[in-house]
Amino acid sequence: MAVEARRLETVDGVFGIEAASRLLAEALPPWMQELGLLVEAVEAGRPAGAPANWQPGAVVRLPFSRKLAPDGVLCSQALMVAADTAMALACATVWNGQRLASAVDQTIHFLRPVTFDVLADARIVRIGRNTMFGQVSLTSAVDQRPVGMVSSAYAIG
Repeated sequence: MAVEARRLETVDGVFGIEAASRLLAEALPPWMQELGLLVEAVEAGRPAGAPANWQPGAVVRLPFSRKLAPDGVLCSQALMVAADTAMALACATVWNGQRLASAVDQTIHFLRPVTFDVLADARIVRIGRNTMFGQVSLTSAVDQRPVGMVSSAYAIG
């Protein structure tokens, strides 16, 4: 998902949950909107008490749906969409929704079958001149156990 956040107005000058939710509603094509992705958190600044290795990012929830799990297990493509969307929002978070970012490389590792809601926690690892690198942890929304991990590279404009 290419994220063009320039056209969005931030709330109180900060790219937060409201601005990220609007971005999903405006930028995602209809088939992706049918997944029902929800923005759970946006962290542009270091929260109080954050660990030393804290990184800016965003958390997106992918609700479990029988539509996405015809055999009872959530399809892998839905997990990748959730990870990509979370990472695109993390990119927008870094610049307060002011730049364009588009995926150029993504690798996903599936760790176990999914039959529940999933949280995609995307974090920016490094920002280069033309590329931003990130990682996404996919976890069960029920017990926080890992279900997948993604590494991503995004071109920035």
